[in-house]
Amino acid sequence: MPFTAHLDELRTRLIRCVLAVAVAFVGCFAAAEQIFSLLAAPLRALQAPGMVLIGTAVAEAFLTKLKISLVAAVAVALPVLLWQAWQFVAPGLYAHEKAYARSFVAAGSLFFLAGATFCYAVVLRYGLGFLLHRYEAIRVRPMIHTADYLALVARLVLAFGIMFQLPVAAYFLARVGLIDHRFLTRYFGYGLIGIAALAAVLTPPDLISQVLLMVPLTVLYGVSIAVAYFAGRPRENEER
Repeated sequence: MPFTAHLDELRTRLIRCVLAVAVAFVGCFAAAEQIFSLLAAPLRALQAPGMVLIGTAVAEAFLTKLKISLVAAVAVALPVLLWQAWQFVAPGLYAHEKAYARSFVAAGSLFFLAGATFCYAVVLRYGLGFLLHRYEAIRVRPMIHTADYLALVARLVLAFGIMFQLPVAAYFLARVGLIDHRFLTRYFGYGLIGIAALAAVLTPPDLISQVLLMVPLTVLYGVSIAVAYFAGRPRENEER
C-alpha cells in the first residue's frame, strides 16, 4: 500500500475507536453515579477522622460525571481498541501471525482488568491510607477535592491497566521476531530507570505510592523476559 493508503487506513481505525468509545460513553454516563461510588469507596473505607470529599465549583459535579464516564468508556471499549490496533498492523504480518488476533485482544483485555483490579484493591488502599494518616499525625482535618481525587484514581487505574500489558506485548513481539529475551535482559537496567521515572510521574509525590507501582512493574518486566523466552523458542526452532 502507498503511504496515503496507510493514512486512510489509520483514519478509518481511529474513527472506529472513537465511535466505540462514544457508544460506551453513553452507557457509562447513565451509570456515572454508581461508578463514582465505586471509585470513592477506597477513600471512604479509610475512615480518616474528619475527612470529607468537597466540591468548589458550580459545574464541578457535572464535569466530574463527564470525566468519570470518559475514563470508564475507554476501559469498556478496550477490546475494540485492541482489535482495531491489531487490524491496522495485521496486513504486515504473515498468515500464521495474523491468527494471534483473538488471543491478543483477549489477553490484553484480561491483563488490563488485572492491572486495574490490582491498583484498586492494593495500591489505592495502602497508598491512600499512608497519605491520609499523615494528616492525622499533624492534627489537620483532610478536605479532599473531588476532581483532584478522581483524576489521581483515573490516572493510576489506567496506568496500571496499561502497564500490565507488558507480558502481552512481549509475547506477541517475540512471536513475530521483533524482540527476544536477550534483548529484554540486555536492557534490564534501562528498563528499571524507565520504570522509576514512570512511577514518579504517575504517582503522588510520596515514596509508598511509587514503590507500589515500581514493584509490580519490575516483576512484570521479569515476567516479560520469561514470556519472550518461551514465545521465541518455536521461532528459533523453525529458523534452525
